[in-house]
Amino acid sequence: MTIHSPIHVIGGGLAGSEAAWQIASQGVPVILHEMRPIRMTDAHKTEGLAELVCSNSFRSDEWETNAVGLLHAEMRRAGSLILAAGDRHKLPAGGALAVDRDGFSAEVTARLSEHPLVTLERSEVAGLPPDDWDNVVVATGPLTSPAFSEAVRALTGEGELAFFDAIAPVVHFDSIDQSIAWRQSRYDKVGPAGTGADYLNCPMSKEEYEAFIDALLAGDKTTFKEWEASTPYFDGCLPVEIMAERGRETLRFGPLKPVGLSDPRTGRRPHAVVQLRQDNALGTLWNMVGFQTKLKHAEQVRVFRMIPGLGEAEFARLGGLHRNTFLNSPKLLDNALRLKVQPRLRFAGQITGVEGYVESAAIGLLAGRFAAAERKGQALAPPPPTTALGALLAHITGGHLLEGGSGASSFQPMNINYGLLPPLEDAPVTGTDGKRLKGKERGTEKKRVMSRRALQDLDGWLAERARADA
Repeated sequence: MTIHSPIHVIGGGLAGSEAAWQIASQGVPVILHEMRPIRMTDAHKTEGLAELVCSNSFRSDEWETNAVGLLHAEMRRAGSLILAAGDRHKLPAGGALAVDRDGFSAEVTARLSEHPLVTLERSEVAGLPPDDWDNVVVATGPLTSPAFSEAVRALTGEGELAFFDAIAPVVHFDSIDQSIAWRQSRYDKVGPAGTGADYLNCPMSKEEYEAFIDALLAGDKTTFKEWEASTPYFDGCLPVEIMAERGRETLRFGPLKPVGLSDPRTGRRPHAVVQLRQDNALGTLWNMVGFQTKLKHAEQVRVFRMIPGLGEAEFARLGGLHRNTFLNSPKLLDNALRLKVQPRLRFAGQITGVEGYVESAAIGLLAGRFAAAERKGQALAPPPPTTALGALLAHITGGHLLEGGSGASSFQPMNINYGLLPPLEDAPVTGTDGKRLKGKERGTEKKRVMSRRALQDLDGWLAERARADA
């Protein structure tokens, strides 16, 4: 039996705990470093591993028609500790997987502490790990310690790691009303890789614009935590409601300016225009240009559906502006989550640019499997992009690279959603009863087919891994 030297995992949150579990499950020893309670963060309250800082919900558990539910299903099949602990400590929450946060954290802590191949060390790793740590998973999360953030910043040459990141809402392309929105670049300008018709434009009359401004100003907004208050905005990344507060015409001379655009239905320039820009190479997701916001999520849906062309918009991601620490992953990481300038370091979790508990744990799962395979001298191909795991990995490592969208120059965190998965070659047009599908029915059936495809392809990937270990 081969005895392997240990892999080091820095950070005992969801991603780090999952990574450590996956490494140990592959028969490789792991040292899990967690700085709490020696050094606490501004948000954590306990010393437990995988502490849930905010919500206790892992969102929908419905795998056939919900992308995060599909991710749950894939992670269960891959032996996820986080999903196993969540299932053991679940609470009534309709179709969502909500957990008893204390029981959940205690379960994860106990399972890792009791594993014979896991060593839990309570200490801070300040700065870069020692040179003799040749295989490291960094899972320090959005609240990465200042010393480590500074070390990574210096190593990568990236100017900032901690900041308020401006997140604009992202809309599923097939939910945009194409009878209202039209394709046109401002002044029909053909830019890099452009055609002169690169944006979707949603026109507003004066009355529609005024009603929208009223709703924007009156909408219920989130407030920052006390420890976030001193973090500055980026120039040019003010929330739309703050711009509106500066004057009712401010947005018409900013992100909603109509100059250089002509509505083909009237042949005239609208009073205001909301533009959407393609956000992924598949063309399935489009972001609302300049729409970073502090509106609460339910308010965003209500207010933004007032925009002509977005009356029935389905959002892959809602907007926000919050303090975060994440890497420009498409630029800095390879497809095995290794830092290109120092491959002994592999990153996992929210610091890689994913949003959400489950997504963070999912990247931890992949990082752990990649790290273990490397230690065992095995090659491990990424999961297929048709799976939720593979699609999420492709998003953060540039597999769907698109300059001006989810590319290295404008990378933003995102939750898992069907828009990240490759579209079906033959989308369903009829139901099981033979009747032609329409509207939402067709979209729902398409998600079912994509989910079944994902699990089938994941099973093939897992079977290939099992054969490699046999």
